[in-house]
Amino acid sequence: MNIFAYIRVSTDKQDLDNQKFGVVEYAKKNRYAPVIFFEDQVSGKKSWKERGLKKLIDQTKKGDILLVSEISRLARSTLQVLEFLQEAAKKEISVHIVKSNMIMDDSLNSKITAVVLGLAAEIERDFISARTTEALAKRKAEGLPVGRRKGSVNITKKLDKRKDDIIDMLSKGIYKTEIAKYAECTPETLYRWMYANGLARYIESDKATKAVKAVKTRKKKSTKSVDKAETIG
Repeated sequence: MNIFAYIRVSTDKQDLDNQKFGVVEYAKKNRYAPVIFFEDQVSGKKSWKERGLKKLIDQTKKGDILLVSEISRLARSTLQVLEFLQEAAKKEISVHIVKSNMIMDDSLNSKITAVVLGLAAEIERDFISARTTEALAKRKAEGLPVGRRKGSVNITKKLDKRKDDIIDMLSKGIYKTEIAKYAECTPETLYRWMYANGLARYIESDKATKAVKAVKTRKKKSTKSVDKAETIG
């Protein structure tokens, strides 16, 4: 029996390292060794048959195990995920979803779970995209700037690259201050980024709410100051 691990990222080296760390810890916990890693730097929108994942599964045999950090690493659409799992079932290999601590095989329960997880991930991405588009359209209609503030590009990119890890930490109830330390930013910046990425449901404390309101207040004052200066001129 061989133990394979599939690691996929679009461009971020940090994300790749985080995925590998999670897989290694899972393998140690379950005494899976040695682990043969396959690293793929490509968008999940590309069919799994056109990625390294196809070469990986082609060399597997009955009884092998494939480790993946989360189901979205297999593909970005429910149909693609199910197609891959069907191929894995045909070859009689089991797919372990590390973050969810689940084993996907040819059982009915696994198939149902795959549908739910894949669909949920796809819907969440669509919601985030829609919310972002609507927010930008609203700001543009109100005559507000739609680009990032000067100096915020690097930190925003840093948070975007660590989005999966941040969401995982949020779902586990880790304090925002600890997450901010991990992301190397201030809690205020983290809250603002969370609002912009549709993660406001994780913000519950009064302190967090006040921090976000403070940011909005400063923005309004800044806008009023600009308008006043233009009027005086």
